[in-house]
Amino acid sequence: MLSVREALDFLQGAARPVLDTEIVQTLGANGRVLAAAQVSTIDVPSADNTQMDGYAVRAADCASGAATFTVTQRIPAGTVGKPLAPGSAARIFTGAMIPQGADAVVMQEQCEAGPDNTVTIRHAPEAGEWIRRAGEDIEAGGVILPAGTRLRSQELGLAASVGLASLPVFRRLRVAVFFTGDELTMPGEAPGGQLAPGAIYNSNRFTLRALLENLGCAISDFGIVPDTLDATRETLRSAARQNDLIITSGGVSVGEEDHIKPAVEAEGRLNMWQIAVKPGKPLAFGEVDRAGGSAFFLGLPGNPVSSFVTFLLFVRPFILRLQGVSGKVEPRAYAMRADFDWSKADRRNEFLRVRINDAGGLDLFPNQSSGVLTSTVWGDGLLDNPAGQAIKEGDTVRFIPFSDLLH
Repeated sequence: MLSVREALDFLQGAARPVLDTEIVQTLGANGRVLAAAQVSTIDVPSADNTQMDGYAVRAADCASGAATFTVTQRIPAGTVGKPLAPGSAARIFTGAMIPQGADAVVMQEQCEAGPDNTVTIRHAPEAGEWIRRAGEDIEAGGVILPAGTRLRSQELGLAASVGLASLPVFRRLRVAVFFTGDELTMPGEAPGGQLAPGAIYNSNRFTLRALLENLGCAISDFGIVPDTLDATRETLRSAARQNDLIITSGGVSVGEEDHIKPAVEAEGRLNMWQIAVKPGKPLAFGEVDRAGGSAFFLGLPGNPVSSFVTFLLFVRPFILRLQGVSGKVEPRAYAMRADFDWSKADRRNEFLRVRINDAGGLDLFPNQSSGVLTSTVWGDGLLDNPAGQAIKEGDTVRFIPFSDLLH
């Protein structure tokens, strides 16, 4: 079995990013991946402007700390003021351009408006006070977003701030999913609303589809496939024709009713199978052949927690690489305090469901079975516990929040 680190390195090394690109409106580019670096054609700010409502002055005129001036003009944001004469002040509002001749802004709280359009400045400002300089944020000709950036709200705002109405992005990754197991039933399809003996609801279909939607994938859902080798092979062939990646849930063990492994080997090849991880040991990776190439394949375990955890740990970073993301794709781990004992050291790298308590430590969900999906709703994240390691209350451990894993 490969270690978690070995499996992650293998998957990321095998990823072939999509190459097709398209131009999309910046307003509709959330979650997409930039195909080319973006360069600003303007300075931001475009001119010196004020950070505060107040008065634009010459700093040297205010050296006494209590100087009175005639207010010669009013400059709201979006207007251009006249040059400021020595010994005068300009009423100015946040974001407005600094008039020629002024070199400081005094906030209005330090000023006292007087009669006959005068103001007393009760502060001795330094030159440059409360002024944003032109190009202070962005300089014309500078790269603001490198290629391979996954666009979030802040990147979209940055693009808009330099006037980019559209952006070049990689096309959406096309992902096929299907689920194996004759015991699976969809919610709403059980006769009379009652599950047949031995049947279970297909929760993995909902979990995995939502995870793929969060990553901006174009999903082809082949539903529940009968537990036969022929049906599994036929679905793999159909899924490979138009998709970049095929993800399955269930059937990746070695039982007589587990057909994923022989089906993938018949239609392509398995490059990785079984990882020293708990939950989720039976994780399969390979490729399914098609005319002119192949589609990647990832077979996840059928147990709902195993499927969820292996997706977050292995499938998510692999998908991000396929989408063209060039930066870090693995989640950050945080050093935190364990407020529990865990004496069941396992030979595999364990990922325990934990929650942050009010004291700033981590509590453990009492049932860590791979079938207890409630642990993923209760928890705030995963505790990355190395193989063979017990945990004592007060130990420092590695915590990976769901907020990072689900991003």
